[in-house]
Amino acid sequence: MTEETTDFKRSLGLLDATAIVAGSMIGSGIFIVSADMGRMVGSAGWLIVLWLLTGFITLLAALSYGELAGMMPKAGGQFVYIEKAWGKFTAFLYGWTVFTVIQTGVIAAVAVAFAKYTAFFFPQLGPDNILFNLGPLTISAAQVFAIFSIFLLTFINSRGIQSGKIIQLVFTSAKLIALLALIVLGLAIGLKSDVFSQNMQHMWDTSHTWTKGVGGNWTESISPITGIALILALGTAIIGSIFSSDAWNNVTFIAGEIKNPKKNIPLSLLIGTSIVTVLYVLANFAYLALIPLHGSPEGTDVLSQGIQFAGGANTDRVGTAAASMIFGDFAAAFMAILIMVSTFGCNNGLILSGARVYYAMAKDGLFFKRAGNLNKNAVPMFALVTQAIWASILCLSGSYGDLLDYATFASLLFYIITIAGIFVLRKKDPSADRPYKVIAYPLTPILFILLAAIICTILLITKTQNTCFGLLIVAIGIPVYYGKKYFAKPE
Repeated sequence: MTEETTDFKRSLGLLDATAIVAGSMIGSGIFIVSADMGRMVGSAGWLIVLWLLTGFITLLAALSYGELAGMMPKAGGQFVYIEKAWGKFTAFLYGWTVFTVIQTGVIAAVAVAFAKYTAFFFPQLGPDNILFNLGPLTISAAQVFAIFSIFLLTFINSRGIQSGKIIQLVFTSAKLIALLALIVLGLAIGLKSDVFSQNMQHMWDTSHTWTKGVGGNWTESISPITGIALILALGTAIIGSIFSSDAWNNVTFIAGEIKNPKKNIPLSLLIGTSIVTVLYVLANFAYLALIPLHGSPEGTDVLSQGIQFAGGANTDRVGTAAASMIFGDFAAAFMAILIMVSTFGCNNGLILSGARVYYAMAKDGLFFKRAGNLNKNAVPMFALVTQAIWASILCLSGSYGDLLDYATFASLLFYIITIAGIFVLRKKDPSADRPYKVIAYPLTPILFILLAAIICTILLITKTQNTCFGLLIVAIGIPVYYGKKYFAKPE
């Protein structure tokens, strides 16, 4: 395809930017992760606190990013902020991690989730339909369909920002309406029963937690968690809600295509994260109104499985379990459609925005040179295709759950680095135009950095293997950076 170097077109308004924030955040997580969180903390009160705390942390970050977005309304967003504050080396490590796992890993995991729920209607597309056995590597129909969905969205977004914008608006609107319907109906029906009052009767009791042992067997603990053990459990459990609330920063990647970005990006961050936070907290109240928190892996129905084992011992289908209490036999089909819409719209936002990071890297000589070119539709086509290829390889890896741990931990690390850059830039460039300044500075960024650092520390203790592997991915970028510099030198 012939490429033409053109400028990005500023054609996205506040509504479009907000749709990208909210649409990129809402995937499949809200319908799944509360089960694992419930098993870890065993308490309805602490489950709600974790979702509230996640929303609070996300809002702190969004408020902080608003200042950086207003200062530097350029394509690449967070990459540009890190480079301005910390230099090319740190910015490269961020871009490297975005490409290798943060963006592409989430794209792969979301695409596979989309394929799995599509298989509800077309079983031949399911993960159990093995198409090829290539030694230790097995390729299922779900993986192939996931890859197809990635390249379909890549093709749509290659046609221009307007194509991606339409998909984002339609699918974000649809999932917000469907999620709101699930919440309203769930609360209306659930509050007529005594399930909610029973869940709240001992809302801070952290007994009845579950851990999965070797061989996949579940072990229940009926001893209350207190002190340091409770802090560690909360810090580990929150990774689920943080993953479900991540990707809000993607709107900064497409700053070069947003009208009046100095105003609209900070506003979209605030509005989008606030909407999703409220919906997520209300969704969990709806779950608690419909389903007992405590359950058993041996349970045979929704009430005996509880939130902890919704849908069965290893499925975590909280959303489907809640929907079954509302819609009965139609619940599984309703949730399959909702998650299909959610994941497809989520991946559209991730694919659309991620390519802009590699574009910005290429412009600085930190990525493939061709990724810095725009096609005739003012889209970084090569960057889009490169992203799709690597995400597809990750789809075949089969390690999506681990990828999400790596991605979320790495995201938190770079959020800390980026927000710490506010202090650096205030000192380094005090006279820069800042149309928006962080509310309650310096408390807001300091509080985010402190909370995120605590969570990262806890994850290093409780999920050492996955977090260390996440750090290893970042570290591998160091020799890549210096190797690229070495080979780029003229002979």
